[in-house]
Amino acid sequence: MSRLTLRLPETLHKQLSNLAEGEGISLNQYIVYALTRQVSSAYTVKTISKENIEKQQENFNKLLTQLKEVDAEEIEKVLSQREVVNPEPELTLDTIHRLKAKIQNKGL
Repeated sequence: MSRLTLRLPETLHKQLSNLAEGEGISLNQYIVYALTRQVSSAYTVKTISKENIEKQQENFNKLLTQLKEVDAEEIEKVLSQREVVNPEPELTLDTIHRLKAKIQNKGL
């Protein structure tokens, strides 16, 4: 188990103490619980509504239909002009590489 010395504003310390007391646990236990909960929420998968999924699928199918009508040179031209964005912070490099490999293997 690791040890950490932490300076807290007095008001935050009091709030945490009150919450821990309300739960019937020590301040240390409450802080560990709160930090664990915060960290684990970063790894939670967020669900998308069924309507949103259907709309994405419809748009994807339209795109595939359009791509069949376009030659490879035109596709490369469009792809070179696309906006490049950083991946979401939850995505690890390993996950991104595996996803890219799956896309390439499927020929998408």
